[in-house]
Amino acid sequence: FANRCLIKDFEKRPSVTSLLDHPFIKGAHGKVLFLQKQLAKVLQDQKHLHPVAKTRHERMHTRRPYRVEDAEKYCLEDDLVNLEVLDEDTIIHQLQKRYADLLIYTYVGDILIALNPFQNLSIYSPQFSRLYHGVKRASNPPHIFACADAAYQCMVTFSKDQCIVISGESGSGKTESAHLIVQHLTFLGKANNQTLREKILQVNSLVEAFGNACTAINDNSSRFGKYLEMMFTPTGVVMGARISEYLLEKSRVVKQAEGEKNFHIFYYIYAGLYHQKKLSDFRLPEEKPPRYIADETGRVMHDITSKESYRRQFEAIQHCFRIIGFTDKEVHSVYRILAGILNIGNIEFAAISSQHQTDKSEVPNAEALENAAYVLCISPEELQEALTSYCVVTRGETIVRANTVDRAADVRDAMSKALYGRLFSWIVNRIDTLLKPEKNICRAEDGMNVGILDIFGFENFQRNSFEQLCINIANEQIQYYFNQRVFALEQMEYQNEGINAVLVEYEDNRPLLDMLLQKPLGLLALLDEESRFPQATDQTLVDKFEDNLRCKYFWRPKGAELCFGIQHYAGKVLYDASGVLEKNRDTLPADVVVVLRTSENKLLQQLFSIPLTKTGNLAQTRARISVASRSLPPHFSSGRAKVDTLEVIRHPEETTNMKRQTMASYFRYSLMDLLSKMVVGQPHFVRCIKPNDNREALQFSRERVLAQLRSTGILETVSIRRQGYSHRILFEEFVKRYYYLAFRAHQTPLASKESCVAILEKSGLDHWVLGKTKVFLKYYHVEQLNLLLQEVIGRVVVLQAYTKGWLAARRYKRAREKREKGAVAIQSAWRGYDARRKFKKISPRRSESAAQIQAGEISDQSSDPPPAVMVDRGNTQAQDGSKPADHTVLKGSADPTSHSQAESNDGHEETSSNSSAITEKNGHSQAQSSPKGCGIFTGHAKKHSVSGTDSLSSRTCHPAPERQGQGPWGASGKPGKVNSL
Repeated sequence: FANRCLIKDFEKRPSVTSLLDHPFIKGAHGKVLFLQKQLAKVLQDQKHLHPVAKTRHERMHTRRPYRVEDAEKYCLEDDLVNLEVLDEDTIIHQLQKRYADLLIYTYVGDILIALNPFQNLSIYSPQFSRLYHGVKRASNPPHIFACADAAYQCMVTFSKDQCIVISGESGSGKTESAHLIVQHLTFLGKANNQTLREKILQVNSLVEAFGNACTAINDNSSRFGKYLEMMFTPTGVVMGARISEYLLEKSRVVKQAEGEKNFHIFYYIYAGLYHQKKLSDFRLPEEKPPRYIADETGRVMHDITSKESYRRQFEAIQHCFRIIGFTDKEVHSVYRILAGILNIGNIEFAAISSQHQTDKSEVPNAEALENAAYVLCISPEELQEALTSYCVVTRGETIVRANTVDRAADVRDAMSKALYGRLFSWIVNRIDTLLKPEKNICRAEDGMNVGILDIFGFENFQRNSFEQLCINIANEQIQYYFNQRVFALEQMEYQNEGINAVLVEYEDNRPLLDMLLQKPLGLLALLDEESRFPQATDQTLVDKFEDNLRCKYFWRPKGAELCFGIQHYAGKVLYDASGVLEKNRDTLPADVVVVLRTSENKLLQQLFSIPLTKTGNLAQTRARISVASRSLPPHFSSGRAKVDTLEVIRHPEETTNMKRQTMASYFRYSLMDLLSKMVVGQPHFVRCIKPNDNREALQFSRERVLAQLRSTGILETVSIRRQGYSHRILFEEFVKRYYYLAFRAHQTPLASKESCVAILEKSGLDHWVLGKTKVFLKYYHVEQLNLLLQEVIGRVVVLQAYTKGWLAARRYKRAREKREKGAVAIQSAWRGYDARRKFKKISPRRSESAAQIQAGEISDQSSDPPPAVMVDRGNTQAQDGSKPADHTVLKGSADPTSHSQAESNDGHEETSSNSSAITEKNGHSQAQSSPKGCGIFTGHAKKHSVSGTDSLSSRTCHPAPERQGQGPWGASGKPGKVNSL
């Protein structure tokens, strides 16, 4: 046993439960510290005896490729197909053993069996979501997440829509399974938009609050069919969702069977408004519950006011509305309509007798009528008129007739059912609009869908009525779809392709469906025909069934006048025909429609202005209203005087389908629409099983489980999954999908048997068969091929990554070199431009300086005064009180270099000071005093080699002290000649 625990392949190791039962583990209880010390001592001794040699540390590649193993390595406890003995007792024993260990999921090939644990399990956390993400199915125990992951991987790999069908009896856990599948699909298709993921997760909770109710066998039973489509981009990112709802059980609004309740939302909103002190705002009583939610125990109000769960659920619903995107105004309108329905149920009628009529009705207590009219924002007089009378148009004349008490009550209930049904349909349409994919993400035709079907389960109560008949017929259709996909189509393929396979016998329910749905003598067709006769009764309906439905699936019990029985796939069910005709007609008078259109509540106007589809739901687009919805017909505005008008009836017929769409016709179209969506995608089946009828944890009833296994065909499914080939792929599609496994990427192999054989042999698969045009594979072959393909594609991605990196580095190097050359060119151009700009700036000054220098030389050469003249001039200046200027005479030709040096000194003052400084620094002159105040300097000639010019003679005159008021230039203000080196 210890050696088995050390096996690296964890699929061959003992399970946790086996470890806990081992004697060593049991004996180690309470001795943990002692064993830890012993183990530490053993490790220390081993370390001294066998020292570990130091090794060179290198990077270890931990990402190993997927290993494909044979199907025989599946754990026998996980998949019933691998059982050696295949019979009912072995399967039941295996399921019971796993259920006792809280292993509620078991595979039957590619089909998942889920037993309801009736308790919360901690196997749905994010850690488990990561565990079931793109791995081999046999790597982990069976799980609902594995089913969701299989559908997601098939969608991404094959670019094909998928469909997950969840079926089972009422109370078997279908709704919770649908929740978990949506949760895992949202995790797998991680969107960049966190808000979108939150919206999708909130959708189920909101819709189920309006569509689920408590029944005798299930506290949270789905009373409608829901098909949720999650939309993904081609790369597998979730981008939106869409809901389709079918066959809402509207009759539950006005009446519930014994031990059952109304829809959850009525209790949630009542408790929420009670705790918020807002019941009076919606005219709801605080002491006595409304009739639609009252029960025989009288504890409804106590439960509503005391149960904390109702209040928390109301807060959760408010949170759902806010997260999904409903506005506060829309939510308030929804609350008003729900409160209006509850107030309508409190309206009572009494018979009054007049001179000509004795069956006329009236409303004795106007309080409930006024409350309902106030909440719905309509006139109480008009509402009372619509409930207690109706119009009949005969030969162009309008005849007003009074309603009896019973008919008035029927109109009241029909109004409530229509309000709730249309409100529910509007909420679903609004959710679809808010979760619609954005156009900039992906086009609708390019995306892919994963559909999740969560429909009401098979029901067999003590009293079964028209609602149970529709529910069970829908389950018959789902069972037929399962049989076709699992048995019939597969065996038909064997015959067409010439495959030698053992045919599996199964229970085909096609004859039963024909008896129920075919025309003109099917059960629903006969029901519609009888509903058209005004004088027909429930008794005549049952008689018609007995006369026309002569087969083994229909019988009429003796001693029961209004009952008939049907042999369903899940067993015999006895139906009560009382009230079936009236429920099927589902008539809503046009007078009620016209009154509701006058409401000031915009949402209520919209509900009765949009036409119904063939499935009985509101259309997505708003109908074009020919008459203003606020305009009243004359007979509603002029008291009792009824004026005939066909316009009153014509438009309401467009939105109520009074021509007489029945519930049976809605049901038939709903089944057609549902199947049309299901057959598009590749199916994945989840079979939910109810282990007991008491809803108790860890209680396993062998008889109940065996009955469900027999009715759902699980035993036959095990056999056909073991012997048959669930995947049948055309040669062309197979080669196109998997040619990477045996051919090079640039090769284009032919779609032939040889290519398929090469791929299959290269993959190392066995037990496959080739037909005439298709490859026949076991259910586990496709998973193995996908894992191999994922490994090959992973290698290709690595090569592409390295290649793209090298190309990017080369492009970057080239771009960097080009950028550097460009920078040098720009710098060179700028330097040239800057030099030319500076040259242009100093050119005029150089010209002026050269002209002044040249003018001074010419003046010196043409008229050079004798020294006496200079002395006399100096004396004259001294006598005039002016300061003699310093003179520096430059002899020789003007040189450009000297011009530049001269021009670099701005102003005459700077030039003179520089000249004086140079003279004083060189020290070539001496000051001599003259009796007349004039200093005559004899300059010593000194040669300067400046750009090849002649020698320079410099004579400097030291001036006499300045007189007050004269500047450095003398009285004339003119500068002397300057030579600046």
